Amino acid sequence: MTQQSILSAVSGIQANQTYLDSIANNIANVNTNGYKSESVQFQDLLAQQLTGASAPTATAGGVDPIAIGSGVQIGTTQLNLNEGSLETTGQPTDVAINGSGYLVVNNNGQQLYTRDGALTQDANGNLVTASGALVQGWMANGSGTVNNSSPIGNLKIPTGESIGATPSTTFTIGGNLPAWSGSTTATPPSVTTTLNAYDALGNAIPVTMTFTGVAGSANTWQVDATIPGPSGQTFDLFSGSTTPPSASSLPQIKFTSSGQIDPTSTGLTQNPDGSYSIKPAITAATLQGDAGAGYSFPSTVPGTATPLSWTFNLPAANSAGAVTQYASSSSLQLQGTNGHTSGTLSGFSIAKDGTITGSFSNGTTLALGQIALADFANPGGLADQGGGLYASSPNSGQPLIGVPGTGARGQLLGGELEQSNVDLGTELTNLINAQEAYTANTKVLTATNAVIQALEAV
Repeated sequence: MTQQSILSAVSGIQANQTYLDSIANNIANVNTNGYKSESVQFQDLLAQQLTGASAPTATAGGVDPIAIGSGVQIGTTQLNLNEGSLETTGQPTDVAINGSGYLVVNNNGQQLYTRDGALTQDANGNLVTASGALVQGWMANGSGTVNNSSPIGNLKIPTGESIGATPSTTFTIGGNLPAWSGSTTATPPSVTTTLNAYDALGNAIPVTMTFTGVAGSANTWQVDATIPGPSGQTFDLFSGSTTPPSASSLPQIKFTSSGQIDPTSTGLTQNPDGSYSIKPAITAATLQGDAGAGYSFPSTVPGTATPLSWTFNLPAANSAGAVTQYASSSSLQLQGTNGHTSGTLSGFSIAKDGTITGSFSNGTTLALGQIALADFANPGGLADQGGGLYASSPNSGQPLIGVPGTGARGQLLGGELEQSNVDLGTELTNLINAQEAYTANTKVLTATNAVIQALEAV
């Protein structure tokens, strides 16, 4: 029995030493980004049975078994997967995961996973972790389109690189026109708005749209658009020449009594989503031919076989930015075009779905890529590789890689970092408990030793 108490005490010392090691590791990583605290779970060793149990009889009661435990062992260590608090850093490369999931990285050819979003760029522009692991996701093509159904790869942010000019093909119109009574005695109101279009070389072309109230037709406006033509003349987009168009050939926008565009308007095409389009007579040929102002346009829309022309789009009725007619001042304007001059990447940001959006010196924005997230059936089964990196294991399940915010994957918060989830108060309490247990087990050794010496003295 004395030998058994020694073995039990030694197992207790060893187990509580491991407990102390775990507590020390948690305290040491209290300021480690994305660190998940660990806890030690104890379990008893197989008990030594001294006598077996006996069943009750007609003349005697039953007897319970007599068994003495053999000590303790570490059953498992568990990760506390609760999220740490979030800290705003303002660094565009920093990301925090709000919810479940792990960033996917390539570390010397091995696919690993991390919650530490303190990312940087290396000399080649690659997005990397502090230890140099390459962050994985999907790169966008030249037009800013991301194919997130393709295999993941290294993400690169080409800081300082430029994008070429893109010729304009579409324009967006939005805002309010003042209510028009259609009076035949008053001078019809006129609202003018101008926005630059761009040709294939990035040359700016001022496009001026004019909305004029139609006399004798309440709530009706006539639309015209012009650009600078040859020798200082004005080139009309609806006549396709320097000759002004007839009033009957121009589109007319009608408004309902509720201030929204009437579908019976002439010269407008209603799209399936409820928006409207106005398509003037202008084409690539007339822009660089008849317009004669030195404009340069490809014959087709870049990347397609569609002949290049211009379209003015009006958002659907009752939607944000819709063209309306209310009894208030005019706010109608050309709000934007899909064309732009050349520009240099000057900054970027990371959205909740992992999209990395670049900001260029020409005022345009373009998707550069998208960060991938991995989720696991059992994240607690991941194998710790150090440096905040984890590897999948047979008990973690295979990584479910996809777009942040889809499935069970959390969203990304750019410019923020997840802190360690270590609770110092809890760890210091555990430290006292572990110390007391360790000391108590050494007392057992001391007491057992005294008993053995007493027996030897007999």
